[in-house]
Amino acid sequence: MLVAPSILSADFGNLARDVNAICDAGCDLVHVDVMDGHFVPNLTIGPVVVSAVAEAATKPLDIHLMVENNTFFVDLFAPLKPAYISFHIEEEKHPHRLAQYIRSLGIKPAIVLNPHTPAESLEYLLPYIDMVLVMSVNPGFGGQKFIDVYEKVRRLRDLRDRLNPDCLIEVDGGVNDANIAALAEAGVDVCVAGSYVFKHADGLKAAIDSLKV
Repeated sequence: MLVAPSILSADFGNLARDVNAICDAGCDLVHVDVMDGHFVPNLTIGPVVVSAVAEAATKPLDIHLMVENNTFFVDLFAPLKPAYISFHIEEEKHPHRLAQYIRSLGIKPAIVLNPHTPAESLEYLLPYIDMVLVMSVNPGFGGQKFIDVYEKVRRLRDLRDRLNPDCLIEVDGGVNDANIAALAEAGVDVCVAGSYVFKHADGLKAAIDSLKV
């Protein structure tokens, strides 16, 4: 299991310190949630702050766009050369075209599914992307309760194995040591965890290690 702590739960007054700390503690990716206040009812960070995150990080960035006008935001963040940029299929009229565009920038394209969006919606897109992010909470805020997505992940895994075995499956929302083993069994390759990692009583390394099943 690859672990991608979400900096949404970091101390923004000490952001560089916290980003450096999760990298030193053994994370695999640094998950960056970008919200525009339109697609979701919250507003987070722009390219100036993410640039500071990129400078502090010793692990690749995993940028999750929760925005309208995806292409505009892809162009804002592409110069930072993240490993992945993910966008919501619910907001994109031409997902195949956008995935191709992201790849042309030297970045791995990923598509996000909200809790209500079926795995089957990606059947004709899976060959063209490198990761699917399954939301196990409603997007927009950290610290929410986990929504059961096990069967959805299994169906997605079966599609992935048939159409693009190299595509990763990522889950974001309410992930912790109580559900990580079941998520791994269902087919999850990458987990995003925010408050669980940054607020863990035994520290960042213990939290990250507990998710590496």
